[in-house]
Amino acid sequence: MLALIHHPAATPTDALPLVIAHGLYGTGRNWGVIARRLADVRDVIAVDMRNHGNSPWMPVHRYPEMAQDLAEVIRSLGGKADLLGHSMGGKAAMQLALTQGGLIRRLVAADIAPVAYDHDQSRYARAMRALDLTGLVARSEADRRLAETVDDPGLRAFFLQSLDLKAEGGPRWRLNLDVLEAEMPNIVGWPGTTGQFDGPALFLTGGDSSYVRPEHREPIRALFPKARFARIAGAGHWLHANKPREFEETVRVFLNA
Repeated sequence: MLALIHHPAATPTDALPLVIAHGLYGTGRNWGVIARRLADVRDVIAVDMRNHGNSPWMPVHRYPEMAQDLAEVIRSLGGKADLLGHSMGGKAAMQLALTQGGLIRRLVAADIAPVAYDHDQSRYARAMRALDLTGLVARSEADRRLAETVDDPGLRAFFLQSLDLKAEGGPRWRLNLDVLEAEMPNIVGWPGTTGQFDGPALFLTGGDSSYVRPEHREPIRALFPKARFARIAGAGHWLHANKPREFEETVRVFLNA
């Protein structure tokens, strides 16, 4: 079972719970502020995906298995939920919607399409694995060391959220970097899953991102005939971090429609 961060509804209603699945190298903690704000009238559960955060480390990191992980979570919550997934988490959410759609009422896929991409994120796994953890006690020092291989300060801050400086035996990554690098072709790929999800689906993208392109709309509509599309101006691939209030409000309107 995946590790869960449960945000109880501030004012409980009969609204279904919302499950949030993060992207590659992330954790459920990354979604804390948005999850708490969306938990005004519903329970919100942010998961740590397999090989991330406090969830189990597994030898396989592919979408059928990730979708089954999410299915177990939803069944533990009563068997029906709304599901929001970003990037890798969005592909896992789509995989679940196409194979066990009865578990999902509404689907939000954040800045991702059901297609194979040709980019490769393995260099970041190698950069994190190469980080000298000797004597590290401060995140600022970890950032300085990681800057030798990762230029973007925003990416470094994101990755370093998964560095446990207080782990027993010394600092360690809460990421199974070996498996994530080995499985990268499957993570950036798509298993070619067929079928349809007949429920409402929102494909929410960043206006400055190129992950969901016009040519992706046809394959999206083939799998998700009730797909709607929305863009958040001024946001990139990490649209929930770039424009959190706009992201939150768009998701809220869709879930409550």
